[in-house]
Amino acid sequence: MFWASYLLAALAIVLAWPAPIALSRAAWTARAPFTAMVLWQSIALAGGLSMIGALLVWGLEPLGDNLVAASAGFLELLLTDASARTLGVVHVFAVSAAVLLFAHLVFTLVLTFVRIRRQRSRHRDMLTLLSSPSTEQPATVVISHPAPVAYCLPGGAHSVTVMSDGLMDLLTQAELDAVLTHENAHLHQRHHLLLWAFAAWRSALPWLPTSQLAQRAVSELIEMLADDEALRRVDRATLVRAIVIVGSGEVHPDRDELGSTAADRPHAATADPARSTLGDGSTAHRVRRLLAPLPPLRRLQQTAALSAAGLLLVVPPVLLVMPEMLG
Repeated sequence: MFWASYLLAALAIVLAWPAPIALSRAAWTARAPFTAMVLWQSIALAGGLSMIGALLVWGLEPLGDNLVAASAGFLELLLTDASARTLGVVHVFAVSAAVLLFAHLVFTLVLTFVRIRRQRSRHRDMLTLLSSPSTEQPATVVISHPAPVAYCLPGGAHSVTVMSDGLMDLLTQAELDAVLTHENAHLHQRHHLLLWAFAAWRSALPWLPTSQLAQRAVSELIEMLADDEALRRVDRATLVRAIVIVGSGEVHPDRDELGSTAADRPHAATADPARSTLGDGSTAHRVRRLLAPLPPLRRLQQTAALSAAGLLLVVPPVLLVMPEMLG
């Protein structure tokens, strides 16, 4: 298992630094946001597994030829009075670090979930007091506020889309359909689960710059996916106007000016990171993507990217279970 631990460590380093940086700078992700999303998830999962696996394999190396055999030997040490002298101090440290890292990641994931649930619960209570159900749209509530605001609040069967009456006064019916379709896409495609996972990754490893890159990139990709879903209902010009109005975060000037200045107007986020919104920090990028659409990624390129994602998920388990094949 000697070489397996070093290969896993090398893979963990690549997935923790150069790979996320390269993907965050890649121009093709806007052409295939779903493919890019799958790749980001693979990098996160394979990176975490490689980090834990490298420590675990290195620590258990004296007890067996692969992780299965070594784990059985380690369990025997724990349950019997057998001597543990085969494990040195370094090995015990590596196993302890692997267990602590795994526990830290799981604990942070659960803690992030609980915190987000509490935030959403408080937000839902506030909406109950400050909003009224829409008379025209199901699962939609309206708050009284002059600023253009739209976002979705996940909650299973109790999920709702929230809009301000100020936004509804500014939108045409087609633009309103674009907003609702966009927000419903977030709910139906379970984007909040992705945001939860990557927010937990950032909280667990705040010292890792790439965890911030990943969270930012994933937030932008889910907005692109929701934009693409909205394009099935409305034309590009209508969607662009809706994005800019929501992204402005304020009462917008004459809509006739939107076509020429959409990409340059200031914008502001209208909700916290636990929810996805139509107008967020990536508004200018999304508008440019809609105004100057790029051709979709070729099938061969998508296949290559998805194959790389699949390979990332396969390699760490193979190295963990069958390292003796490398000898």
